[in-house]
This record gives sequence, C-alpha cells and structure tokens, in this order.
Amino acid sequence: MESYALVGDIGGTNARFALVEKGSVVLSYIEVLSCADYANFDVAFAAYFAKIGKKPASIACLSFACPIAADISMTNNHWRFNVEQMKSQLNLQQMLLLNDFTAMAYGTLFVDEEDKVLVQQGDATHSNESRLVIGPGTGLGVSGLVPIKAVDKSLQITWQALTTEGGHVSFAPENELQQKILVVLQQTHGRVSVERLLSGDGLYAIYTAICQIQQLPIVYESPAQVSQAALACFADMAKQGSQTTPAYIALSTFCEVLGAVTGDMVLAQGSRGGVYLCGGILPRIKAFLFASNFRQAMCNKGRLSSYLEQVPVWLCDAKYPGLLGAAAALKIQL
Repeated sequence: MESYALVGDIGGTNARFALVEKGSVVLSYIEVLSCADYANFDVAFAAYFAKIGKKPASIACLSFACPIAADISMTNNHWRFNVEQMKSQLNLQQMLLLNDFTAMAYGTLFVDEEDKVLVQQGDATHSNESRLVIGPGTGLGVSGLVPIKAVDKSLQITWQALTTEGGHVSFAPENELQQKILVVLQQTHGRVSVERLLSGDGLYAIYTAICQIQQLPIVYESPAQVSQAALACFADMAKQGSQTTPAYIALSTFCEVLGAVTGDMVLAQGSRGGVYLCGGILPRIKAFLFASNFRQAMCNKGRLSSYLEQVPVWLCDAKYPGLLGAAAALKIQL
C-alpha cells in the first residue's frame, strides 16, 4: 500500500498538486496545471499522476476556490462535479475537501519565516489571538485562524481555520473616485462585491472604469498589462505625470480598496493576532504595495484607527501556501 497522499490547491486559473507522506506537510512532486487545459477535475487528476509517473493515490485533501458542497461548482472556472461520484470514479478511499482560503489559512502556520514580509509592525503581544488571511488572485479569498486552547494544564494552542465567502461582501467606496468607479461597475453588475475590484479581473475593471471616467482610450487588454504599466510608472517616478496615468491610478486604487477591506475584516473577526496577505497578485507588486496607501486605508477606521494600527501585517511570499495548508488539514483531520 502506498504511503503517500495527494494534496491539491485548485483555483480559478491553476490547479496545484503535490504528494505528501501520511502525517507530513513536506511537499514532493509539485506540479502546476492550467485549469483551462482540462475538461474537469478527473482529467487533471489523471494528467498529474501520468506526469509524475506514479500510481494514483487513494487518499486526497483538496482545496477549491468555491463553496464546498455535495456538488462542486467552481466560481471562476468551468469545472463542475458531484463529490461522491468523483470520489468513486477516482477510486479514492478518503477525499477531504475544503475551501481554498481555509487551506491557505492552515498553510500560513507552516510558512518559513523568510517567506513572510513585514508590512506593518503592530503589537506582538496579541500573537495568540485570532488572525486574518486575505488575498486577491483570480478571486478574493478570505479566511481566518481561531485559537483553541487545550483543556489540560499545558494550555497548548491549536488553530481552527474559518471557511468564509468574505470576498463577496458589498463594496463600500471611501472617496469620490471610488464612488464613480462603483457607478460604472453597477452598470454591468448591478450589485458590486469587493471581489469585482480585488482580483485580476477586478484590477482590469478598475482600469477600464477610470478610462471611462476620464474619457480616455482603453490602451491595455489584460490585468497583466495594466499592472506592468503601473509598475513601469512606479519604477520611473521622475517621469513627469507618471503617477496620473490610468494604469497607475488603477493599481493605487486596488491597493487602497484592499487596505480598506482588510481593515473591515480585521474588525469583523477581531483579528488582533495579525493579518496574512496572500494570493497570486500581491507578491508581484510587492514594492508598489508597500509604497501605496494600503496601510492608511486599512487603519482609517475612525474611532477604531488605533486598534488597526496595532495589528501586525505580513505579506506571504511563499510559493505554495495552499498546498501546505491542504497537507496540514490532512494531518489534522484524517
């Protein structure tokens, strides 16, 4: 009988897979597959094991970027399946499913110190209190870690990850430009969630809205092009007018909205133990994020501003925190 289990981190764009020894969080045979290249999860599952030349595992812990239910329907890609049918089809003895940011939250417990970049110092005396895990990628993921103290005299703390759909709370603009962007997005979506702005497509939506507001032509065709143009402006701050380009304003607005939403989530969850910024976008715009108004927007909470100023914030720069989290959940729950 094989000693390994499959762990997976399936987002809107990529499906990341690895094998772990049972009871371990050490990842091996890591592969990243594009979801668009496969008709459904079972095809990607088979492709992964064919790629690494291993017999398919009989135990799996998989995180998906969508609500977890009897029928999986991915929010930002085309994969759809019934869990029990898929389990039977793949001959899995055990199949543990969790939301992708629930896994991400568990993963932050195992991220190496050198992969955590300090954004805000905060007060370390609350390190054993609740923590927030949030990050934009194909969508906006939100989770948290709640400390649970053991009942014995050791009072050892374990952590329970929260499963939420916090990325779909309503967007609340905080300045005139954001109000105008909201009006533009409402013309397309009606009700506007924060994920409509805080995601890859969201960045592009901010950019096109700004072009419409400023009556300027849309020059770029993708979120990547917008961020690249904004980073080019940021790298050449001496260039006259560089900070007023729609791409630069779009990425600045993106960071401000992320800060405001992060602050709201900290207050909602009481996350005085710290914030972990995750997802695929932020490590690519690290310097821009640090120079942006993210912290000011996060802490701009009126009577609770000092509360937010005391919350430590880290950028998670690890490559596969979702896979680490799936391995941790497997270790805890199976």
